[in-house]
Amino acid sequence: MADTQQVDARAERTVSRLAHQISAFAKAHGGAEGQVAHIGERGARIVLVGEDGGWGDLVAPSCAVAEQAVARAGITVHESFDGEFAAKVTTGPYEWKRMAGIQLGG
Repeated sequence: MADTQQVDARAERTVSRLAHQISAFAKAHGGAEGQVAHIGERGARIVLVGEDGGWGDLVAPSCAVAEQAVARAGITVHESFDGEFAAKVTTGPYEWKRMAGIQLGG
């Protein structure tokens, strides 16, 4: 029973930390929306897109933890990263250079 309580306490701390990071991102970018994607054994990726077009991501140990964190942060969550949601992302010279480098084998 003590092990279950330790796991629950650890998960709660992780949810709180992620929710704080999501809230800080939203505050810095005039609001935010997100999407949670399962990434296999590593857990879940939380993609964040700010109202100003800025974006970032966080990794959670599970989809359940990620979903609790975005719910606690109070952001809008999308089922997929496409359409109007994806169109909000602003890319700059760095991203274009990275994408070109990947295409050119760099």
